[in-house]
Amino acid sequence: MNNVLFISYFWPPSGKASLHWPLFIIKHLPKLGWMPSVLTVDEDSFSHTDESLLKEVDRNIKVVKTAANEPFNLYRKFLGKKSDSPLVASETISRSNTDWKHKLSIWIRMNLFIPDARIGWYFSAVHGAEQLIETEKPKAIVTIGPPHSSHLIGKKLSKRHNIPHIPVLIDPWVDIVYYKDFKRSALTLAVDHYFERSTLQNAKQIIFVTKSAKDEYLKKYPGIEKKSHVLYWGFNEEYFSGREKTSGAETILHAGNIFDYQNPSGLWRNIKSEIDRGSKLRIRFVGTVSPGIKNAIAMAGLEAHTDYIGFLPYQEVLQEMIDAKYLLVCATEKRHVPGKLFEYLRTGNKIIAYGNDNKEIEDILAQANAGVLFPYDYDSNDVFEKLQPVSPKPDSVNQYSRESIAGQFVNILNPIV
Repeated sequence: MNNVLFISYFWPPSGKASLHWPLFIIKHLPKLGWMPSVLTVDEDSFSHTDESLLKEVDRNIKVVKTAANEPFNLYRKFLGKKSDSPLVASETISRSNTDWKHKLSIWIRMNLFIPDARIGWYFSAVHGAEQLIETEKPKAIVTIGPPHSSHLIGKKLSKRHNIPHIPVLIDPWVDIVYYKDFKRSALTLAVDHYFERSTLQNAKQIIFVTKSAKDEYLKKYPGIEKKSHVLYWGFNEEYFSGREKTSGAETILHAGNIFDYQNPSGLWRNIKSEIDRGSKLRIRFVGTVSPGIKNAIAMAGLEAHTDYIGFLPYQEVLQEMIDAKYLLVCATEKRHVPGKLFEYLRTGNKIIAYGNDNKEIEDILAQANAGVLFPYDYDSNDVFEKLQPVSPKPDSVNQYSRESIAGQFVNILNPIV
């Protein structure tokens, strides 16, 4: 059996949604001829913990944790927060907060931490990986980003030990949507572009989780075409088999983080109109909600009809998805296909999607007849009318099971041995 080293900043018991791709791909690899090992951090600042995910980690998999060296304790101190106060991702980059300390902290984050605020992990990670490389002798190194600092770790180890490197870009690197409308200096951008370009040039294979992201990168770096692949986010079939609805409420659910720039303001007004006509619709947010979104909900007169649940363990989130009547997904940009979309598809519930020029989501929804995509400025009072003909076909989404995607991943790994 061949060994493969995964470098993933997020790992159980972290409840970070972005760890689900590596976690559940890894789960299927041993039966496909590859034994993974994992390098991760000892603790991260933003993630809630989800102890239930620990049982998904095979005891035979060697996991090494090294110091994250995050700057967020200094960030808390600068803002006058307690050292143990929780940090919310959607609030730390919110544009609705005009406090000078908040604005300065954003400038520092955007310009002094390259490629991201997790770059401090680089030093302990490279040292810790040496132990795994010596004992496990991996045939490949797979890095998960963001944070894209993990790709720099993988590149360093790849060049030092002549081991093929496979970066997985869950989100774009230099022009990730989090940087939208924020100022980055010319020097910062030049350095970040160098890191991105050199990493992709060194990579043996490259994996994207959306076709649109791959296409954008091929325009930027045509030379990577023959080594670029798309493996979608997917879902775990075993988590859905046998589950049934436990509620008949008319719920519109958004699962995950939602930021100021993902505000479907017309939808809130449409929901209020439906309620005024006698509908029992109720909005539920599971995850973090930015101040801008909460303000828009209040302005639409929907506070009494909205539940802010906060973080829930993964299994409970899935049940929330199954119980909902409608599932809301808000793409950040045209290259973004949110991972939860595939779990949404598997539920068989109707999907309300928002995204500008996002042909990929539109095509995925159309194939499964699962929902409708609207632009963010859509303000007609007929969203629910347009959803009437939708009749989801759960069987059409079998191609997105993570067992199937793991098989595709092994087909990429096998030729490099």
